Amino acid sequence: MPRILSIATLYPNAHTPRFGTFVARQMEALAARDGWDVTVINPIGVPPLAFGRYKALAAAAVSGTEGGVAVHRKRFPLIPAIGGPVNPAMIARAIRPLVRELHERAPFDIVDAQFFYPDGPAAARIAQDLRLPLSIKARGADIQYWGGKDYALRKMRAAAAQASGLLAVSEAMKQDMLALGLPGERITVHYTGLDRSLFRPLDRRESRARLAQLQGIQLTQGDHLLATVGALIPRKGQALVIEALARLPDAQLALVGTGPDRASSAALAGSLGVSDRVHFLGSMDHEQLPVVLSAADAVVMPSSSEGLANAWVEALACGTPLVISDAGGARELVSMPQAGRIVARNSDAIAVGVREILEAQYAPDNVARTAERFSWEANAEALAAFYKKLIG
Repeated sequence: MPRILSIATLYPNAHTPRFGTFVARQMEALAARDGWDVTVINPIGVPPLAFGRYKALAAAAVSGTEGGVAVHRKRFPLIPAIGGPVNPAMIARAIRPLVRELHERAPFDIVDAQFFYPDGPAAARIAQDLRLPLSIKARGADIQYWGGKDYALRKMRAAAAQASGLLAVSEAMKQDMLALGLPGERITVHYTGLDRSLFRPLDRRESRARLAQLQGIQLTQGDHLLATVGALIPRKGQALVIEALARLPDAQLALVGTGPDRASSAALAGSLGVSDRVHFLGSMDHEQLPVVLSAADAVVMPSSSEGLANAWVEALACGTPLVISDAGGARELVSMPQAGRIVARNSDAIAVGVREILEAQYAPDNVARTAERFSWEANAEALAAFYKKLIG
């Protein structure tokens, strides 16, 4: 039975239950396969004096078995805002005693990192200690943000040189990795998965009725609904969607997610006179998200950078076309008209793309077929084959 040790700073916990859920689903799908044993160590950064949200994070550092995966949450010392250069070393130091204990009890076969920084360099130290093969996955901001910092890039390149194999969430992400000087011959594209029992086309009229009941969004005859999904941060481009909404008088906008741009987004909606058509839904459970996606006529996400966003795949699986910017793996997903439109990252282009989708009226079942290749079972099968190759 192959034993996988995965180090993942991106992983849900009691304080942030929606953080890194796609990593949890991936590891749970692998653990569900016969003959695989999966252990995750989820390092949680907490300052020496934990206050505010850090106090809640510290309390969430609770271990247990979740979805068939043994999850060990370990705190490591974090220096907010300036700790980036030392975080990999801090993580490795904090988890090393636990890793040794677990390895002595039942040896691991491979060490895996679910994010390139700081997870990758930390996992490299652990793999070196245990003399095991190393795998590192690139997902988006780890390459596009951390790869732009010299101190992080040096550590990332060293970890990549040590790794037996690397994963990229899209072909576009692989190209970004190559541009940073990471070894292309070791990179395998590994697409995200999808919970097909949840994300499927629901009746639009019924979904809108449930949305009205749950969130108070009232849509009259002839109204269209747009949705965005993601953290409320500048990179995601919600401000551009709000600006585009001012050009779409027959549309309303549902924003799923939380983040520091909540107040500025609301202020922008007020200044443009569209506050009554902008709805902030906050963080949502995956069980509720398909209702929003199925109720929407289009999911609009003009991100400045992405890997291959899970929300893109989930929207398509619910039968809702996309209006997205040319970021990350966008062209790998929007490869036919019914999947949506790739537009320039400005409000005028977004409004034009939305109007084209509204006029086309693509059948939800036809849209959903564009995401047929995605499932957590297929994701786990590909991951298992990749790990087996590295373990030998």
